[in-house]
Amino acid sequence: MIKVGDSLPSVTLQEYSAVEGNGCVIGANPVDVAKAAAGKTIAIFGLPGAFTPTCSAKHVPGYVARCDELKKAGIDEIWCLSVNDAFVMGAWGVDQKVGDKVRMLGDGSADFAKATGLTLDFSNRGMGIRSRRYSMLVKDGKVTTLNLEDGGKFEVSGADTLLEQARA
Repeated sequence: MIKVGDSLPSVTLQEYSAVEGNGCVIGANPVDVAKAAAGKTIAIFGLPGAFTPTCSAKHVPGYVARCDELKKAGIDEIWCLSVNDAFVMGAWGVDQKVGDKVRMLGDGSADFAKATGLTLDFSNRGMGIRSRRYSMLVKDGKVTTLNLEDGGKFEVSGADTLLEQARA
């Protein structure tokens, strides 16, 4: 399992872009994690699934609400990762009104979740392999803080906790 001091895995996520220039849909775009994280401080939070109750009611809204404070604390970007495709993540971002505050990144094949060891098996619920709920601070591609939730809890991976850690 990934731990503080480790580098992010060299995997590719997908990000949906709704418009380019004159309003044309351009679809899913690859995001090379190593390149995208290079030279930046990033708040990453992972969760089991788009449009799920806790994720939609608490996790994403907290990061949207705290975006400006996180940026003032030195965060360059905020990434939301889930084992969903880029199109679902894009639609969820619209639903959650994230705008340009949070990058909604799809880990459709769970490559990031598997490479970091942050998986949950929800096959018995018909959801397959999913991501654990967590948050992390990453500086220049290396994990500096990692907050893992136990089971279905939502106690340590929210924006308030990561904001305190970023300010420290």
